[in-house]
Amino acid sequence: MKIEKILFPTKFREFAFEALESLLVLKDAGLRDVVLHNVIPRDEVGFVPYGGYLKDEEERLREETRIRFQEWQQALSAHGIGSKIVIEVGDPVPNILALAEKEKIDLIVVGKKKKTGPELSFVGSHTLQLITRSTVPILVSKHMVEYEFSGEMVTRLNDKVFQRPLLATDWSEPSTRALELLSSLKNVVEAVSVCHVIGVKIAKNLDKSGLHLLEKESRERLARYCEKLTAAGIPAEPHLGAGRSVLEIIRIARETHATMIMMGTTGKDRLHEFFLGSNSHRVAEASELPTLLVP
Repeated sequence: MKIEKILFPTKFREFAFEALESLLVLKDAGLRDVVLHNVIPRDEVGFVPYGGYLKDEEERLREETRIRFQEWQQALSAHGIGSKIVIEVGDPVPNILALAEKEKIDLIVVGKKKKTGPELSFVGSHTLQLITRSTVPILVSKHMVEYEFSGEMVTRLNDKVFQRPLLATDWSEPSTRALELLSSLKNVVEAVSVCHVIGVKIAKNLDKSGLHLLEKESRERLARYCEKLTAAGIPAEPHLGAGRSVLEIIRIARETHATMIMMGTTGKDRLHEFFLGSNSHRVAEASELPTLLVP
């Protein structure tokens, strides 16, 4: 499992180009091509009363987008990375998913939504739909974020995304695939922290001896994950947490000075996850770090 081709959909929000630049390091891990994608909302060029389809407006928007993307293509070319421009009219989520399948994309990269603040999510509705429906790994990049920490507002720049990932595992098949993906990044990753959280729902049904057994088994599994990463040439250390999974993952990420959180996101009962949110979705929404979710 390698990242050779990236789909980069964008609305040209603030720091979009900087987020793209932060991915150039993946050239050393096999990145060959980036598809630059923009979806013009249908209602911007659609039918209007007595006006019909705004063909001239569509052409203008396409030309503006093409000019912007050509600047980005020059930056990619300077690093030996190929690129392709795709500009479409339609709805973002289905268009992105269809293009990812058509182009055989290895990773979709999306930005955080613009709103910031202690009570607000870093993930918008379109990104949440993509996370829920995609069969391709998705990175929510979050290049620059503002968040509350210890009662104060903090601004964080996430410009070295792949330097020190935290792999949060629940032992599922998607977690195994996340481990495989991480192992392919040995040329760009300095070190990895691997964590597992013994959740409240599991712990409350166990007595003291049961908890001790679960702790022992969890530490052994963490050690095996770390051994696989070490064998791939990536230094790794284990971390075991207990309590509310999302809060624990975010805590461990901060304490280990992680630059990104990687998680598997289960395909089981995805409709249920869409409405209630899985742990992986909630981490993507709540954490100030870039979040890479592997289905």
